[in-house]
Amino acid sequence: MGPGGFYRPSNRSGAKLRLHMMCFGRLWDPVTKYEKSYRSDGSAPPPLPYEFISLAENAIEDAQLHMKLLPSMLPDICVANFYSYGDRLGLHQDCDEHVGGLDRGLPVVSVSIGESAEFLYGHTRDENKLEKVLLESGDVLIFGGKSRRIFHGVRRILPPLDYIGLSQVVKETGLISGRLNLTLKQFQF
Repeated sequence: MGPGGFYRPSNRSGAKLRLHMMCFGRLWDPVTKYEKSYRSDGSAPPPLPYEFISLAENAIEDAQLHMKLLPSMLPDICVANFYSYGDRLGLHQDCDEHVGGLDRGLPVVSVSIGESAEFLYGHTRDENKLEKVLLESGDVLIFGGKSRRIFHGVRRILPPLDYIGLSQVVKETGLISGRLNLTLKQFQF
């Protein structure tokens, strides 16, 4: 993809992450966090689509019916990660946003599209003490409030399933099998 599209970011040691990423609304990367406005290719992130904002707001409103203590938030950034089979994302915390929002527990909304992923989460980096959940296409995961600073990561992407007719659609359209995750959050507070 050209400037501004998906790319493979590097971590502080220079190693490439095992996923492809792009941002909407505001740039984030593993090294500079939110410090820079432009990627290394000189491109600025495209605006955050209204549909993404609406999706996050509706998901939070639905969750608040079951969990009253979940704060509302207005997303101003979306980190889109694309995982191919074999890709993963190590344990981390989403805590680079404004400290006022973190202290209030403003939620992170994570939308899964495509292949299933083993998602790990908990209050420790010890993988033996973490919970595991299978995230499937269409799942929306929200963590906020007291759980805002949980450690989480993607252990693995499950092998593609041969849905009825999917292999033909992939062949005809040139689609790439994998998992797209949209992570929506509020940076400004």
